[in-house]
Amino acid sequence: MRKIDLNIGKGYPIYIGKDLLKNANKYFNLNRKVLVVTDDNIPSNYSDTVCHNSKEAIKAVIPNGEESKSMSTLEMLLYKMQENKFTRGDCVVALGGGVVGDLSGFCASVYMRGVDFYNIPTTLLSMVDSSVGGKTAVNFAGLKNTVGTFYQPKGVLCDISTLKTLPERQLNCGFAEIIKMSMTNDSDLFTLIENKSKKELLDDIENVIFRSVIIKKSVVEEDEKELGLRRVLNFGHTVGHAIEQTSNYYHGECVALGMLPMCGKAVKDRLIPVLKKISLPFEYKNVSGDLSDLIIHDKKSAGDKIHIILCPEIGCFEDKLVDIKEIEALIKECIEK
Repeated sequence: MRKIDLNIGKGYPIYIGKDLLKNANKYFNLNRKVLVVTDDNIPSNYSDTVCHNSKEAIKAVIPNGEESKSMSTLEMLLYKMQENKFTRGDCVVALGGGVVGDLSGFCASVYMRGVDFYNIPTTLLSMVDSSVGGKTAVNFAGLKNTVGTFYQPKGVLCDISTLKTLPERQLNCGFAEIIKMSMTNDSDLFTLIENKSKKELLDDIENVIFRSVIIKKSVVEEDEKELGLRRVLNFGHTVGHAIEQTSNYYHGECVALGMLPMCGKAVKDRLIPVLKKISLPFEYKNVSGDLSDLIIHDKKSAGDKIHIILCPEIGCFEDKLVDIKEIEALIKECIEK
């Protein structure tokens, strides 16, 4: 088991290892009333284990999928807390992927102006990305993550044993985020991913997750509220979020496609074989529709310009403010290839 201490606000621990879930009360203060939020795609024995570790647990099971990241689902959770007489001394535990984590964290941040929140990510993507750094949100008016808060958890528990029940496609999505972070911040990690088979990477997954979280830790500690450096974590997301709203691709798959327009040729030549190996999309054949309007409404926009993250070479990045025409040209180049 490995532990990373994230130094934001009062700070909090991130635990990474095998079979941690069965001793959740060893890592979190669950000796109180606990709202355990999960979705109907997560094995019920995971949430049952957390409930058994809690003094008084109330479970809320939401439908799997992005549609649950909504104001109506948020309202349901708040009603459940109020009906069960939750106080400011109680807490919320998220058990699932990014949708469950973002929604539960937002719920915890607004109930009685904030109750304790713990995150137990069960997908590779959420372990290395959304569970770390304190972003919470719901989607609103057809756009992703437009209503939310920065609200740090009290702790994060990454039990890699839960990855055994994760569908292959979801596992691949997690690798997309790992690739993303290595490309902009850790050339050695990218080389490791480049040189190992997928099976070897899975055998070494605790180390891969640890190194990925270390990258995110270094970024969010310096820029908690995305005023500058933290924008690097959006590499692949400006175009990726737009693709996500117009296709049947999963989030990580959209990030994979979203990285391609933001790379120089030499970088792209190294990236595409890695995407192929992980079974992530690497061509724009199934991307259709006008992405421009969705990109313009991206949270990283500044007036009529948008911040994009470019990767001129592996291990470094460039934060550039561009207009939509420049992004359209980059996308067109990928489509034509």
